[in-house]
Amino acid sequence: MMRLKYIWILVLALFFTLPIDAQCAMCRAVLESEEGQQTAKGINNGIVYLMIIPYILIGTVGYFIYRNKKKAS
Repeated sequence: MMRLKYIWILVLALFFTLPIDAQCAMCRAVLESEEGQQTAKGINNGIVYLMIIPYILIGTVGYFIYRNKKKAS
């Protein structure tokens, strides 16, 4: 029952995230001078994409460690 609760919390957290800006101040200053802002959006999406990969990897490893410890006991 608790496992289902954690799955729902994870699903809600993934679906109801707020848009974030991941640019540093210097990158933002350079990219804001552009007319269409398409490059700034692309850079921001790339930064967020690169930032999320380590969290997914660590979460996956943590899940497998948890599952193996739970199986052993």
